[in-house]
Amino acid sequence: MAGAALAKSELEGHPKVGALIRARRRQQHMTLEALGKAAEVSVGYLSQVERDHATPSLGTLAGIARALGVGIDYFVSAPSAQTALTRANERNRFSLDGSSIVYERLGTEFPGNQLSSFIMTVPSGYRSETVAHEGEEILYVLEGSITQRLDNEEMVMSAGDSLHFRGNRPHSWSNHTDQPARLLWTGTLTLFRSSAKPPRQAVAVAKPGPEPVKNKKKIVNKEKRS
Repeated sequence: MAGAALAKSELEGHPKVGALIRARRRQQHMTLEALGKAAEVSVGYLSQVERDHATPSLGTLAGIARALGVGIDYFVSAPSAQTALTRANERNRFSLDGSSIVYERLGTEFPGNQLSSFIMTVPSGYRSETVAHEGEEILYVLEGSITQRLDNEEMVMSAGDSLHFRGNRPHSWSNHTDQPARLLWTGTLTLFRSSAKPPRQAVAVAKPGPEPVKNKKKIVNKEKRS
């Protein structure tokens, strides 16, 4: 029997539960068999749920949520316009212990979301370590300049320049100038969750990076060429 809360959720236009369960399961690299065993639900029924051919009761959904490492509200709640909107002069700024970067959070959390987004203020002389991870990233320089290293290339990015790349490519960056730089960072890598402490390994910590490479090029804005 379908849970009344879930039926109401769908009538109000919230995302369907099946697609959210499938997306979260894939993010966790779990098979249907593994999730079914952890949630004590048959694979056949779970497959129907993911295809929205069956609607689980709240009890069954709670078991699936626990197996996926989230609360039940991950599947049945949605953000309001007030929590999704950020104002330029009202955003909270924060930094992490051991890091001199200042963050402004732009994104919010809702069932099935995959993107995170921040404005980052990078001080002069900052240099990250080289990292590689799943997902993808987009960098857009708002003010100042940074040096971005990607695989065996080194690129100087100035205000207005952007870079979109897969996170599994080794990358690092630094502020080589005597002025702070402001970046818009967006990616599928979850840096911070409101319900947990920030994962330190997901954030660059200032320390010596790799030696500069020879293959070096500079990204130049079209306006600069004219």
